[in-house]
Amino acid sequence: MNPNAPAPAASARMAEIHQLYHLQSHLIDGGRAAEWAATFTADGSFTSPTYPAPVTGTAALTAFAERFAADCAADGVVRRHVVSNVALTGDDGAGTVRVEAYLQIVATPGGDTPHTERFTTLTDRLVHDGSGWRIAARVVRRDGTPAGPQA
Repeated sequence: MNPNAPAPAASARMAEIHQLYHLQSHLIDGGRAAEWAATFTADGSFTSPTYPAPVTGTAALTAFAERFAADCAADGVVRRHVVSNVALTGDDGAGTVRVEAYLQIVATPGGDTPHTERFTTLTDRLVHDGSGWRIAARVVRRDGTPAGPQA
């Protein structure tokens, strides 16, 4: 037995959190806007320097994801969200955690060679709503830019 291995409950929680990030990537990349928005709380927020303003609430998040899919189609580009290095960096002990991760946006224009379009850091505040983890606040920071607000 490894004395440094996480406890089973912590391992199960991290598996659920990883599943959330994997699912989110597939949903937004697959154009499933409403399902992607449902991975956030009803009042969840998304803040990124790539976009002009924060997006808050299910309807606005759905519209945001629909625009993302429409822009990809109009550009003739397949974009993939690749999340890695997911780390639990805070836990209030009452069902809210802070997670940091890396996110690469990989673009493949018209079947050409894929390239990294952006490399970012996600800082998320997740809450457990009784049925699973949801993102209450996401702050994206692009590499090479000053630190902004925290989730």
